Amino acid sequence: MAVKTANVIARVEPQIKEQAEQILSSLGITASNLINMLYRQVILTRGVPFTLELPKAKLPSRDSMTDDEFIGMLKDSLEDVRQGRSEDADIVFDRIRKEVLHA
Repeated sequence: MAVKTANVIARVEPQIKEQAEQILSSLGITASNLINMLYRQVILTRGVPFTLELPKAKLPSRDSMTDDEFIGMLKDSLEDVRQGRSEDADIVFDRIRKEVLHA
């Protein structure tokens, strides 16, 4: 017995569609397959299967800060270190290297 299907209609910017479909094609996945997988994950997770959040704000450059703002930021950073809210630089750089190599 053939599986019944339903249509999903969505408006997407042409260049976004083209770029995404090129990537999907290299993975051997059609847009329909991807939508089907996404819908199944929505059902399994009972929600959106990925985090929806705004990008983290970029730190201001030194040139855009007053001396008082810069000194305040340095004091806050020193307090973070004192309170154990920091990581060893080698660990952070290793993580960055891994993310860049796997991107």
